[in-house]
Amino acid sequence: MITPEIRRRIKRELSAERPTVWIGKNGISQEVLVEVDGQLERTEMVKVRILKAVLDENNAKAIADEVAQQTESVLIEVRGHTFMLYRKKKKT
Repeated sequence: MITPEIRRRIKRELSAERPTVWIGKNGISQEVLVEVDGQLERTEMVKVRILKAVLDENNAKAIADEVAQQTESVLIEVRGHTFMLYRKKKKT
């Protein structure tokens, strides 16, 4: 569980940033999950954009929930076709 302060910080930092991962017509593929997982490992947060072609059959919240579950991350916010994920770095 993340605190409201962390949630606000992530929203503030990512609001002006462009998405770094796009989910295209292939949907939630293994390549997308690997890229999201790698970015979460490096930066703890990632902004993902869903293309309109994918949204015809699903809604953005359902896609965001599935990606968050698959990558064991926390869904911060869904806004339009874009969502933000957070996962604390694993201590090594």
